[in-house]
Amino acid sequence: MSPLGSVSPLHPSALSRLDAPLPKIGLPQGVPGGVGRNEGFGNMLDGLVATVDAKQAVAQATTRQVLLGESDQLHQSVIAMQEASVAFSMMVEVRNKLVESYQELMRMQV
Repeated sequence: MSPLGSVSPLHPSALSRLDAPLPKIGLPQGVPGGVGRNEGFGNMLDGLVATVDAKQAVAQATTRQVLLGESDQLHQSVIAMQEASVAFSMMVEVRNKLVESYQELMRMQV
């Protein structure tokens, strides 16, 4: 017996599942656009920037409510600020990678 134990051959139904088309995976919830739409790359980036802006606006609004005493949900305010911070950091890193890729393309000899 092998160290992995006995391995049975694939069942015929498992092989038929391998030929099935892959499911379409869309963008995360809250991100405009999606698979199957004929949108440009710029429109997708605009949507992502709008999403980050919306997260920052929500964080600012919840923080203002806590500071003015209209809400006692301090934890929600901190969570919203952290979500906005992470989203902004990710957007900056994506921008950095895009700029780096563009610079690499410009360095290529034709």
